[in-house]
Amino acid sequence: MNKILKYVLLGTGAVAGIAVAGAAYVAATFDPNDYKDQIIQAVKDSKQRDLRLDGKITLSFFPSIGANVGKASLSEFNSDKQFAAIDSARVSLALLPLFSGQAVVNEIALSGLQATLIKRKDGTTNIDNLLGAKEEKAAEKKTDGKQPVKFDIAAISIEKTSLTYRDEDSGAQYAIKDLNLHTGRIANGVPSKIDLSAAIQANQPKLDIAAQLKTTLTFDLDKQQYRLEGLDLQASGAALDISNLKIKAGGDASADLATQEFGAKKFTLNATGVKAKDSFEITLDAPALSLTKDKFSGDKLMLNAKLNGAAGNIVAALSLPSLEGNAQSFKSSALTLDLDVKQPEQAFKVKLSSPLSGNFQARQFDLSNLVVAVNASGDKLPGKSISSEMKGRVQVDAKKETAQANLAGGLLQSQVKARVGVNGFADPAIRFDVDVDQFDADLYLPKKSANEPKSGQPKANEPEQPLDLSGLRKLNLDGSLRIGALKVANVKSTNVRLDVKARNGQVNVAPLSANLYQGSMKGSVSVNAQATPSIAVNQTLSGVNVAALTKDAANFDTLEGRGNVGMNLTMQGNTVSAMKKALNGTMSLNLADGAIKGINIAKKLRDAQGMLGKGGASAQTQSANKDEKTDFSELKASFKVNNGIAHNDDLSLKSPLLRVTGNGDINIGNDSMNYVAKATLAKTLEGQGGKNSVGGITVPVRVSGPFADLKYTLDFGAMAGEAAKQKVEEKKEEIKTRLQDQLKGGLKGLFR
Repeated sequence: MNKILKYVLLGTGAVAGIAVAGAAYVAATFDPNDYKDQIIQAVKDSKQRDLRLDGKITLSFFPSIGANVGKASLSEFNSDKQFAAIDSARVSLALLPLFSGQAVVNEIALSGLQATLIKRKDGTTNIDNLLGAKEEKAAEKKTDGKQPVKFDIAAISIEKTSLTYRDEDSGAQYAIKDLNLHTGRIANGVPSKIDLSAAIQANQPKLDIAAQLKTTLTFDLDKQQYRLEGLDLQASGAALDISNLKIKAGGDASADLATQEFGAKKFTLNATGVKAKDSFEITLDAPALSLTKDKFSGDKLMLNAKLNGAAGNIVAALSLPSLEGNAQSFKSSALTLDLDVKQPEQAFKVKLSSPLSGNFQARQFDLSNLVVAVNASGDKLPGKSISSEMKGRVQVDAKKETAQANLAGGLLQSQVKARVGVNGFADPAIRFDVDVDQFDADLYLPKKSANEPKSGQPKANEPEQPLDLSGLRKLNLDGSLRIGALKVANVKSTNVRLDVKARNGQVNVAPLSANLYQGSMKGSVSVNAQATPSIAVNQTLSGVNVAALTKDAANFDTLEGRGNVGMNLTMQGNTVSAMKKALNGTMSLNLADGAIKGINIAKKLRDAQGMLGKGGASAQTQSANKDEKTDFSELKASFKVNNGIAHNDDLSLKSPLLRVTGNGDINIGNDSMNYVAKATLAKTLEGQGGKNSVGGITVPVRVSGPFADLKYTLDFGAMAGEAAKQKVEEKKEEIKTRLQDQLKGGLKGLFR
């Protein structure tokens, strides 16, 4: 036995010696550089590409078999344009393991590789002829059976490598630049250190990232098992519209492709960046994640986010104590979301909780028992703090991009019932049906200071700010809102109903109805924000107490009465003042049992009558006197509005002792008026019969000036002339009557 072993060893040594001697002889006598021209020509003949071998080719045979290629390049198909180039490449195999059927790669080293892959508009690529049909079939045959050679690489080194992909049809371009990869031994069941760094750039989507990955890789190719331990990923740069992006990830991950099982432990992710001047930070903690073909599970998942920007400082925390399910369904017993929002003038805390269920494959999610609690504090809030809570259900279908919400409960100071549907997330179409018991909007609107100019007027030395209705251009809205009691800009109303339709910058509210100030209103409002903003108002107010309405709405205390007001108006402009000056349409007024405040016309006329014949009557101008008013039993007027000026020709005011007619202009654009009324004072109470002619004296009354300082001018001189003319007419009537009486008497005597 010992002799047999001795002879075997001697034979093996002899064979090895002969092999080494042969390899040494070949290495000493064979120079591959002598065949460069033949290699170049062979590539030209078979692939129609130009191969350049500018560097030296060296071979080694002991203790490893290898090849080292210096600088080289390859052209595009039938072109002198460069397809790929390399500074150097080196591959070596351990010699002795080859005798036992094992391929142990001592080293794979690559430096300075540059290559560009192009997909043409017709679907072909610039590497199609490098792998023809024959080569692909041969490769398939080689991989059909079990690989007899064992996979084992001692080390891989790739440096200064750049790879580019360009799609000529879509214009997309992706590039990996400055790729560097260094590994330890790579073999089945052997942990290998991986150190990878690269810069990644793309234009669809926009991407410019520098990344570095360090980890330990262990795999088993036969069992298709892979494991990453001590993962350390760091990336920085820009992505989409995010700048100053920094990403860090760590943990352990595993995959079993044969059984389709995946897992992660102690996984953490941290990302920071700036989006549209808003800085953010996101952190994810997943202590344990498990995913198999049939189910998945996770424990104590935490997602935290911070945002500092125009909306304020926002801190959010999402917690999932447990998550389990499969591709068809999943559930979590208690999802919670906490939001903390701090703004310069107020702060909000929002807490959301609900069981969560759904389907990841269908991308459907259901918050079946949602509770949303809101607490807010701030000096401008009612009582400096508010709290509310709503309950309901929210369903989301991310695949169809739809969402449905049914909520009820307290919101701010109101009780709300709401049904809301959303279709499309990028350009949402919103459908809603909302009931609100009461809402006071003035509690949340900015308070005006005493010296602040009236609405529509800019502050002194400040240009008027343009109207910004751009937000309406993307609004897609259709729904109904009902409010039991509403207060806006100090105007109070009840039983409010608004049906709203908005699309492509056109907003229509019809009907817009409510009960207000002992009456009602009904009509519509439309807004067009597509270009220069325009607004159309068509409203009818019936049985309304005008005094209370104008007092609350505009602090305008000039008109009393109850009745009907009609408006059919359009306006257009980039500012409030421009809209007022572009006002067009019609208005009407029909009031009963009211008064015009600021002057007592009847008293002024009676006083003037007492001065007739004494030389004291003349024109008299006075400012509005809040203690005086002109009562009426009926007031009617209609207006035609053109470019902000409302013109009237048919004023009719009636009272027991007074009749007023008139015409003139109300300049809404400039907040002023120039109007002439003709007031007639009755001689007796015969005027109570309602006749238009009461036989009194008519006096012109001019109302002029800005709304804030109206002037009333009574032309008593015209009144005196009217009185003299009336006396002449009365004298004529007296003489005529006397003559008629005398004539009748004479005729009677003649016939007698």
